Amino acid sequence: MNKIIFNYLLKNFLKTFFFLILIFYSFGVILNLFEEVEFFKNIDVSILKPLILTSIIIPSLLLKILPFIIFISSMWFMIKLRNNKDLLTLKIFGYSNVKIFFILAFTSFALGWIILFLANPITSKMAKYYEKTKSNYSRDIDHLVTYNRNGLWIKENLLGIQRIISATKPDGVNLLDVTIFHIDSNSNLIEKITSERVNIKNNKWILNNVSIFKPIDGYLVRKDLDNYNINSIYNYEKISSLFKNFNTMSFLDLIFNYDDLLNNGYNKIFLKQSLHSLLSLPFFLFMMTALASILTMNTLKKSDNFKFIVLGLIISVIIFYFKDLSLALGQTDRIPLILSIWSPVIALSLFTFIGVLQINEK
Repeated sequence: MNKIIFNYLLKNFLKTFFFLILIFYSFGVILNLFEEVEFFKNIDVSILKPLILTSIIIPSLLLKILPFIIFISSMWFMIKLRNNKDLLTLKIFGYSNVKIFFILAFTSFALGWIILFLANPITSKMAKYYEKTKSNYSRDIDHLVTYNRNGLWIKENLLGIQRIISATKPDGVNLLDVTIFHIDSNSNLIEKITSERVNIKNNKWILNNVSIFKPIDGYLVRKDLDNYNINSIYNYEKISSLFKNFNTMSFLDLIFNYDDLLNNGYNKIFLKQSLHSLLSLPFFLFMMTALASILTMNTLKKSDNFKFIVLGLIISVIIFYFKDLSLALGQTDRIPLILSIWSPVIALSLFTFIGVLQINEK
């Protein structure tokens, strides 16, 4: 009998969760499709292109709001369980509030790890494909930034001049082993600049140990300088932001390729934030399910579902802004970054501990 009851709880809880996932996915497709159609409206592509891109980017967006989806799913399931008297029946068969709470909470916890190891690598690849496809159709092709195994490449369109910049890799606010080509509208070389290190903190780049090569009478004339300045539309913050797409970074990449990503020039703070944000997901799912259980298991009386829906939405918004505020404090060095990521989980765990004690007495 215990196995039957356990399977009943597990099956119906997961059914409610995946039904909510389907609802959120459908709404996401509808809303995002308008944005994709607007992007492609002046580009000669079939209607399938925006539909496909919308379909593959929504799963990555759902991962961001997964704690709130699991919270709503848990509340919905528990309200149905209580209103149709199943909760009372479970108590008769020896299932206490705490036992039911732990079954649902640990199911969410396990679900979080499954998503990290199985779903997240797939959604990250889908997000990479989305970003690559959108960049190929971008109208702003005069200014491009890309990073591959050959290093960082930047293209700028100046007044009648094209500037092509290559660097072996970033190093903080600097670029190492930089080569800059200035080419006229007829693809003729105007000058070539090499530099060992370039500070790109601001739009005014500072080049160190510079060699400038200019074609004069068929020969490249070299001029060496200790320092040289150029103005660019890019700076460190702008370039870094182009590669800070949390959706394209999978949990497995961060676990197994962390050092390689650092060596390739990825920002250490960004990698640390991404890793701990993903690591906290299973614990966040556990706490959100626990919170939903505590709110709905305080009584066996049948109650108005609308009241709990409104309560759930208010709590979701409060937690969302608290999580966002905490992360902002960490990013601005007001508190340690890792603490800012885990503080919402810690705060929820303290509230959950008190709540579990209360429902255990019911």
